[in-house]
Amino acid sequence: MMETVTITTAMIQLDQFLKWASILQSGGEIRFLLDEKKIFVNGNLCTAKRKKLYPGDKIEIKGIGTYLIKGE
Repeated sequence: MMETVTITTAMIQLDQFLKWASILQSGGEIRFLLDEKKIFVNGNLCTAKRKKLYPGDKIEIKGIGTYLIKGE
């Protein structure tokens, strides 16, 4: 099941998004997910913690969930 997360800005960085959506407690935790190749943005493996995300982007985190970014 896909969750929708609404952002109030035109863009959000991946590490900020994971905290905003309460997926991670701190931005530092993202390194483990990136190292384990668990984060995909629009179906592509993501290796950049500051990847820019925009409304319409789909983020899949293996073992955690799938999220759709929506603008306000």
